[in-house]
Amino acid sequence: MTHTLYLGLGANLGDREATINKAIERIGELIGTIERRSALYVTEPWGFVSDHQFVNAAVCCTTLLSPRRVLELTQQIERELGRTAKSSDGQYHDRPIDIDILLYDDISVDEPDLRIPHPLMHERDFVMQPLNSIMKNEE
Repeated sequence: MTHTLYLGLGANLGDREATINKAIERIGELIGTIERRSALYVTEPWGFVSDHQFVNAAVCCTTLLSPRRVLELTQQIERELGRTAKSSDGQYHDRPIDIDILLYDDISVDEPDLRIPHPLMHERDFVMQPLNSIMKNEE
């Protein structure tokens, strides 16, 4: 069965645009068909202080994979692109790439390491702007 998946991406270290584009390319190779992608948005860091602005984007793809497998593969892509540690205990930091599962069909998942819909997305303009830009295209 095909599922509709929305992912949020962010990067604030290195060549941010190239990293976001490479992440989207890898999502298409490993996770599913990219149906829509947002423009790139330059935003201020959220939840921590940094001199490095973020580049954010969102993608919609169709996938045959389970939410758990999508999580495993997004983390693999993050590692491939230089991410060494995930944020924990609400402590955010600079990062070469961050990929979050925002929505997966209309399901809810509440596990320690996987929460869908993403619990903080509505508080974050840097997530909602790109997400809304690609959701408006749905009929």
